Amino acid sequence: MNIKIAPSILSADFSVMGEAVKKLQDCGADLIHCDVMDGSFVEPITFGGQMVKNIRPLTSLPLDAHLMIEHPKTQIKFFAEAGADIITVHYKACRKISESYLEETLRLIKSYGVKCGAVVNPDVPVENIFPVFPLCDMVLLMSVYPGYGGQKFIPEVMDKIKKAREYAVSIGKGDMDIEIDGGVTSANCADIKRAGANVLVAGSAVFNSSDWTGTISQLKA
Repeated sequence: MNIKIAPSILSADFSVMGEAVKKLQDCGADLIHCDVMDGSFVEPITFGGQMVKNIRPLTSLPLDAHLMIEHPKTQIKFFAEAGADIITVHYKACRKISESYLEETLRLIKSYGVKCGAVVNPDVPVENIFPVFPLCDMVLLMSVYPGYGGQKFIPEVMDKIKKAREYAVSIGKGDMDIEIDGGVTSANCADIKRAGANVLVAGSAVFNSSDWTGTISQLKA
């Protein structure tokens, strides 16, 4: 399966974001992961659709918008029109509103011609999003609790990766992207890939490295 590295610009220097995005493409990244936080679903506030709009002309790489926000349906239009290629939303945020809200939001994303995905936190069983797997282009399994970069990978998530891949295969979606976000390093990436993930979000691992190209290549290989 094709391994993709998605550096998270949450770890970038926001004062030179444009240069960072262009450098990531030059250094071999496969996606640009955009962590959107609203200060409510998670404590920090990061950025909104305007950031995605501003970096869109600077790269041909897919922009992977991870919405860690309450009421995500209200923001889909803005991120779709800003140029996001895939938008992922949290099961937990959607479930607070209604049982059908996650599916409704995923369908709304797809109505804009954008790929969609569902996200679960480390304390949420991956089985909770099995009903929407047929709609998803990607599922994102958080391997840390969302909100802050630099956290350590939670090893119990490995079993969830295996379950997600096995279920995807069982419904004829064996090539679905399974993305892992949090604590990905050169020391654990091989185990993560063996478990069944093929999209690795790497923030601190890339941005704290003196050799972005070498780090991305190592994570991919």
